Amino acid sequence: MMTAPRTTARILATAILIAGMARAQSPNPKEALPAATADKDSRLDPLKDLNGFFPFQPPDSAEAWQHRADWVRRRAQVALGLWPLPTKTPLRAVIHGRITQPGYTIDKVFFESLPGLFVTGNLYQPEQKSAKMPGVLFAHGHWKDARLSEQPPDKLREEIASGAERFEDGGRSRFQSLCVQLARMGCVVWQWDMLGDSDSQQFSRELIHGFSKQRPEMNSAEAWGLFSPQAEARLQSPMGLQTWNAIRSMDFLLSLPDIDPQRIAVTGSSGGGTQAMMLAALDSRVQLSFPVVMVSTAMQGGCTCENASLLRVDTGNVEFAALFAPKPQGMNTANDWTRDMAKIGFPELQKLYSTVGAPKNVLLHRGEHFPHNYNAVTRSAFYSFLNHHFKLGAPHPVIETDYAFLPAEKLTVWDSEHPAPKPADPEFERRLLAWLDNDSKLQMEGAAATPDSLRKFAGPAVEILIGRTLESAGSVRWQNLETIHRGTYAEERGVVNNTTHRESVPALWLKPLKPSGKSLLWIGDAGEESVFLLGGALRPELEKPLSLGVSILCPDLFRRGNPSGETAGPASNRMVENRREFAGYTYGYNHSLFAQRTHDILSAFRLLKSGNTGAPRIYAAALGSSGPLLAAARAIAPGALAGTAIHSGGFRFSHLTDFRDSRFLPGAVKYWDLPGLLALGAPSPLWLSGEPAVPEPLSRFDATQRGKFTLHSGPAEAERALDWILAQPGPEPQ
Repeated sequence: MMTAPRTTARILATAILIAGMARAQSPNPKEALPAATADKDSRLDPLKDLNGFFPFQPPDSAEAWQHRADWVRRRAQVALGLWPLPTKTPLRAVIHGRITQPGYTIDKVFFESLPGLFVTGNLYQPEQKSAKMPGVLFAHGHWKDARLSEQPPDKLREEIASGAERFEDGGRSRFQSLCVQLARMGCVVWQWDMLGDSDSQQFSRELIHGFSKQRPEMNSAEAWGLFSPQAEARLQSPMGLQTWNAIRSMDFLLSLPDIDPQRIAVTGSSGGGTQAMMLAALDSRVQLSFPVVMVSTAMQGGCTCENASLLRVDTGNVEFAALFAPKPQGMNTANDWTRDMAKIGFPELQKLYSTVGAPKNVLLHRGEHFPHNYNAVTRSAFYSFLNHHFKLGAPHPVIETDYAFLPAEKLTVWDSEHPAPKPADPEFERRLLAWLDNDSKLQMEGAAATPDSLRKFAGPAVEILIGRTLESAGSVRWQNLETIHRGTYAEERGVVNNTTHRESVPALWLKPLKPSGKSLLWIGDAGEESVFLLGGALRPELEKPLSLGVSILCPDLFRRGNPSGETAGPASNRMVENRREFAGYTYGYNHSLFAQRTHDILSAFRLLKSGNTGAPRIYAAALGSSGPLLAAARAIAPGALAGTAIHSGGFRFSHLTDFRDSRFLPGAVKYWDLPGLLALGAPSPLWLSGEPAVPEPLSRFDATQRGKFTLHSGPAEAERALDWILAQPGPEPQ
């Protein structure tokens, strides 16, 4: 069957794409948009980065907030490599070198958060212990050698003059000051080191906090290091490691016999505020949180150790802080990115706390006249907040008293009897990440006995990787731009408009005049042109479905198969402007191109399920390089499809060595790579080609669990594939 010339339709399709791009760049979008074209696609907007705007809109009910909070918390857990949690290995804590001071003691401590990875710090305790004492976890920020540092005399004098500090001796260390005062108030305080700081030197400071350039020697499928595409594909990051160290710090603190588990607080400033905020959001054992100079709708944390792929897509720090509601939480402002919190950010937190029934449990300490800090004034606000909620009995407000400052050589945990591990060892870095990868694989294997158990284990994580569920895919409508009648069917060219997410997908829809109640989603590498041969004739394998009354929808996935001629090969992910070659600065705030294209498929699912077409049964086929995209959409919405044909081409995310690649998806390798996506779609019928054998974990399912499954060993023969999937009755779409 030959088609008539489609010049008009191609002009319209081109106008859709060009209009969207013009509106993204034009100072006056209305003038740039011709009449009767598609809605602007929001994905053409500039990328978001850590310096963007991150407002928080609290839901109107506690029930709605619980649903949203579950999603945001899961996003953080997945992004930080903590879904599921790594296996908790023995801490093997060593406590030694006690120093006795007036009213308190200081111990030197190190323990293993992971095999061979040491967490180092000091433990402050009251000299006179009570039966059960509150515990405080204190994370520091990016002050170099923070726990062991000493404020220069000239800087200290300036701070005393400004009122930021009070004492010439005690003011020499904001870190010791806080720990000493809390111990004198009856608290046990654990202060530990950031990676690459003070006594924690197994990773260098330059790597963890100053990484800028990819290391080819640390980027291979067999052995890799932090920041590599291999690490990003497994969600291994410095921020994830530091969050895990915080969780294991909680384990250590609670292992002490005199700790009251109902009175555990966490605080920290700057990068330490980020750590405090994330621990409070993710670890239910925290009972009070006080993140300092970090909660803001503006800058979200500039260091590589404060960012991770997937983390802040459609969310931000104020919402992370909100996850702690209704428990007591304080924060502050300074003359930095937090300066506007009193006007925007904190009022929304107050509203949320009121909604969940705890309006008096959230505090903002104003301090815009001070620079970025954890100074004596801010510390006093924390002491007073803690004193009130933990009922410590100190006079209110709590004011510090002076103490004897201790130099670094007194506090360091390493000595001749406790030698430090080898610093900045690339082999240790590779071994540690390999251990985490193997631990993740063992947990996946344990969960892959049945499709249901795998879906409960990995399904929620894959939803975060893609960024949507079928339910949250949004409202869609078909915008028909041109109809050409072809005898037994109509050829409509138009746009699938996702009005919820402002996304527009050009598409070709072939509609039989006598519909059978079945629809085929045809995902081709060349978009809507994939239904035609080079000469313009309809592909012969599609003539049969049309003759049987099957409608065929063929979308142009985002930046693929569009009128510019761009296909899978040359497309790559746009990256934010940043001098550092770190994937988290882009994918921590923006969906990957792979995820965006999967969104288009989910929008097509929604359109075909909407009821406007009278097509209750939906089938799908992707027999070119688009197979992994369809596998991802099917994994997200297995109940949407009555049958699927996929050509994998043997693709694996683990083979990618560039995170700019259009096929790159952060976290995909962690959840069993492409075979994991295929398995998550079970038991929906699947015709698969491009694999030499049934891949794990599909091979683990027995015949009844696997559902109807066919592995085709030869080339992706479209006619055979379509005959097979269209013969499947499949489950009714849910």
